[in-house]
Amino acid sequence: MTVSITLVQGDITRQRVDALVNAANSSLLGGGGVDGAIHRRGGPEILADCRRLRASLPKGLPTGRAVATVAGKLDARHVIHTVGPVWSATEDRSELLASCHREALRVAAELGARTVAFPAISTGVYRWPLDDAARVAVRTVREAADPARFDEVRFVLFDQAAYDAFAKALAAADR
Repeated sequence: MTVSITLVQGDITRQRVDALVNAANSSLLGGGGVDGAIHRRGGPEILADCRRLRASLPKGLPTGRAVATVAGKLDARHVIHTVGPVWSATEDRSELLASCHREALRVAAELGARTVAFPAISTGVYRWPLDDAARVAVRTVREAADPARFDEVRFVLFDQAAYDAFAKALAAADR
């Protein structure tokens, strides 16, 4: 038995789930893309909680790790922040991308979150090719998400190209 993986094209900040995963930067202090959107919609409580966490992480959150904060005004109980790797044509960093998903699921399980929404981590300004990011994300969630702990893992994809890449990866994983 495997966990239910669903795909949604839309805005991750509008999802009603136990935990939203944020594609954060290592500073945890907000940024652009998904990170900026989550901080803007969630409000100042998220930033305040990130600042509290940051005090114990003087060099920032390492790539591939995950930590949780409050969700502020979002329709979620928690935000799980993870730092994706920057894509490289000369170095295979796919294990770091997989680690983002595993670590976010580990934190979600510790929090008792039964529903988790992920963005397409590292596919924005970190330039990870969509097809490969989708393959790594879907494979990792299939392997790491215990169906006894999670009811649903949802990938929330910003546009049609991302949705199509994840749909293709999900179909391939279901074969």
